[in-house]
Parts: sequence; C-alpha cells; structure tokens
Amino acid sequence: MPEEIIHIKAPMDEKTVLGLRAGQKVLFDGVFYTARDSSHKRLVELIEQGKPLPIDLQGQVIYYVGPTPARPGQVIGSAGPTTSSRMDPYMEPLYKKGLKGTVGKGERSQEVIDLMKRYKAVHFSNIGGAAALIAKSIRKCDMIAFEDLGTEAIHRLEVEDFFAIVAYDTLGNDMYKEAIKIYSRQ
Repeated sequence: MPEEIIHIKAPMDEKTVLGLRAGQKVLFDGVFYTARDSSHKRLVELIEQGKPLPIDLQGQVIYYVGPTPARPGQVIGSAGPTTSSRMDPYMEPLYKKGLKGTVGKGERSQEVIDLMKRYKAVHFSNIGGAAALIAKSIRKCDMIAFEDLGTEAIHRLEVEDFFAIVAYDTLGNDMYKEAIKIYSRQ
C-alpha cells in the first residue's frame, strides 16, 4: 500500500501545523519566502530595532534556498535547499513573529527543536542535489527584500506540488533519530 502524501497550503494555519508528524510526506501549494543566513540576520536586526519587517511572518514558511538566476523562459534557476542549521541562531525572534515552517536540508539543533515545540512550528527537509527538479514546482518568483544580498535576498515563491518531508514536528519528534532507530535494527 503506497504511503499517503498530505497536500497542504502555505501559509499554514495552526490546525495544519499541529496535525503534522515527523516522517510524513507533504506536497505544498501556495506561497513560500526564501531566506538564508544574511537575510535571517537582517530580519532579526529589524526585529531588535523595532522596525517593520518586509514580510508578514504569520503562518509563513521560509525555504532555505539561494536560487540561481532563471534562464530565458524559466521562472527560476536551480533552487535546492541549503543547510538548515546555519539559520539556528536566528530562529526564536522569527518564531515569535509567527513563522510556522521552514524547509531545508539536514538536522536542527536541540535548541531549535525545543523552540519549535514552544512556538508550535515545524521543519521540513528536502533533498539536496535535486535543485533542478525542485525548481519545477516553483511557478513564480519575485524579489521582495534585501536585493543587495544577491542569492541570499528574500524572494516570494509561488509553489505547486512542492515535495517535502516533516523532519521535526510540534511535539519534538525527530525524523532523523527515528530513521536511525529503524535502520539500525535491520
């Protein structure tokens, strides 16, 4: 019997976030924002200075990607995930502003897992090395903020059937630890 893939809309509502469990496969439709290290740092600086953010984070999903320029006739160039843990130092202020999901590759620190439990947020993993394939699920890409950061600027992406796996859920479940347990028994 094939494993169920859950279709969800981004931005996410609280009911959706609370219902997700580590290991579940999802297909997203809707809007993501891109952000990496430099843009996370700027967002947190704006929060600390009490200044408005260029995006409303309530219910939003941030994709850790630095998309390459689009070739003629394409919406976006390669758009593969970057290492999630690089954003760990910046997460609490963003969760406090309502961020509900992030997408990247690799594990998160225990501190961020605890923050996800506290602020009812989730993290999704995507497949590194599949950047060209992932780009096919991106229907539109618009520059939003911090254009001077180049590929680390914030973009608004419209996605359709964007595949991801829930890596960490609001209960603190960890897909990576569970996978190690399963495969170490074989």
